[in-house]
Amino acid sequence: MKRRTHTCGELTKDEIDNEITLNGWVATNRDHGGVIFIDLRDRYGITQIVINPEDKELFKIAESLRREDVISAIGKVRARPEGMANKNISSGEVEIVVSEIEILNKSLTPPIEVDDNIEANEELRLQYRFIDLRRPVMQERLIKRHKAAMAARKSLSDEGFLEIETPLLVKATPEGARDYTVPSRVHPGSFYALPQSPQLYKQLLMVAGFDKYFQLPRCLRDEDLRADRQPEFTQIDIEMSFPTQDEIFRVGEKLVKDIFKETIGMDVETPFPRLPYAESMARFGNDKPDLRFGLELTEVTDIVVKSDFGVFKDVKENGGIVKCINPEKELGRKEIDNYIKHCQEFGAKGMAWMRVTENGLESNIAKYFPEDVQKELIDATEAKPGSILMFIADKPKKCNDVISRLRLKLGEDLELYDKKDFKLCWIVDFPLFEFNEDEDRWEPAHHMFTMPKEECLQYIEDAPEKVFATCYDMVLNGVELASGSIRVHDPEIQERIMKRVGFPKEKAEERFGFLLNAFKYGAPPHGGFAIGFDRLVAMMNYTNDIREVIAYPKNKSAINPMDGCPTPADDEMLKELKIKLDKVEKNEKKEDEKTE
Repeated sequence: MKRRTHTCGELTKDEIDNEITLNGWVATNRDHGGVIFIDLRDRYGITQIVINPEDKELFKIAESLRREDVISAIGKVRARPEGMANKNISSGEVEIVVSEIEILNKSLTPPIEVDDNIEANEELRLQYRFIDLRRPVMQERLIKRHKAAMAARKSLSDEGFLEIETPLLVKATPEGARDYTVPSRVHPGSFYALPQSPQLYKQLLMVAGFDKYFQLPRCLRDEDLRADRQPEFTQIDIEMSFPTQDEIFRVGEKLVKDIFKETIGMDVETPFPRLPYAESMARFGNDKPDLRFGLELTEVTDIVVKSDFGVFKDVKENGGIVKCINPEKELGRKEIDNYIKHCQEFGAKGMAWMRVTENGLESNIAKYFPEDVQKELIDATEAKPGSILMFIADKPKKCNDVISRLRLKLGEDLELYDKKDFKLCWIVDFPLFEFNEDEDRWEPAHHMFTMPKEECLQYIEDAPEKVFATCYDMVLNGVELASGSIRVHDPEIQERIMKRVGFPKEKAEERFGFLLNAFKYGAPPHGGFAIGFDRLVAMMNYTNDIREVIAYPKNKSAINPMDGCPTPADDEMLKELKIKLDKVEKNEKKEDEKTE
């Protein structure tokens, strides 16, 4: 094989009459009246090569070539004939008249097309991922991922941050999801955990005096999957000593701005808006608002209880609320029924609605609303004739969840935003604690290592509902992109928080003893955040599925169809690790085999 002199995407008219060597994959092979045209592809692009029939041996080789064969071609560059240029490819003004072809490897007929316009089903794509990744769209996505990672490293390095790696084999700690565990052969019966995040270790780096840390770590969590989750994923992880929240926000905004600019050439407006948690819940029903469109919510509980509609009255008496959304557009009955079903899919008992007319409100429930109550509703929602009012009534958590989903559905269906637009914001002033009604106890709203706001320290024991945390989320187009906080660095405050959520001191020492002990040796105030890197790259590629920007992802069952993992351990491996499988598991496996 002769070394290639050029890639398939870089040839221009400047190379005309030069002899060059290309290496790549056969994308197409076309015989046009005795002349063979081959589109040769590599990750840089496509070049058309031409084989004339005069050289019978060369022509015979060219005739034998099939899609995805790997070849090396030597030839002279010439301009394409008048009117035959291809403006869709970078090398479309030239072609190569081939004088020599070497077949480097033959290919079987691919089970999936290497074509952006013909997409196989997901399972087949994952099984033959090495072929799927040849598709230009997939290569472009991974190229953007690379650019984003490089931009992140440069942005943070320019700010004086150090990239420091933390361990992959760690001590199991409760972080909200199940740990993946790794048995130790050297210490039979003992297990490492794979890190759900580098959280505790990056805090220890602050204790060690490395005041600005970052890395792009792999995080592993054994949890149920969906489009935006994988068993293993990547973060941009950041921690700073002696920070203010404003300084952390400045670093985060500059980082995201630099990534967008270097990756897709887009200027992101800074600073990002800041919305208190309570305001976000009131206006949008969730703590990750999509700010690309308005369609804000209105709580109308105190208005609708003045009506004779018993459903709303009962909800108020049982501690619930009533919220309304006004899409400001005429909707047919069939459309309304579909939105009712949508709400019911997320746990709503139903969705009440009333149409706005010149004469007031109309629907099968409007008769329960006196004229003055109807006027109050119209004024509160600023509704205009021709639009419709939609109501969700339930306990606050359920009501907000359902109506926020309804808002997103309406925004998408009514095309209220540009899908290629990006709107970022910070959500701040989260509550530190939340009450678990099922277990009748207070628990951390995020986690118990978040520093309370200084003015709230007095309420930890006796009024936890008044305690707000110095934590924050970065939200992009309705997606939580990053989360972080100023950490608790004072052992006394940490102990008070743990006690408030019923986390025993002995258990804390067992799980987090190494961290709590380190804090006794001069821990600085510190804080940071972590950006979901896969999610950021996916959104910059205008997809919400992070599998599309991960080279070798797992499917929805946490299986890799390409290599078949996870696979059963053989008896020799189990024996060496001193592990004996539960007999019930083996019996269940046999029953499954019988069923199949």
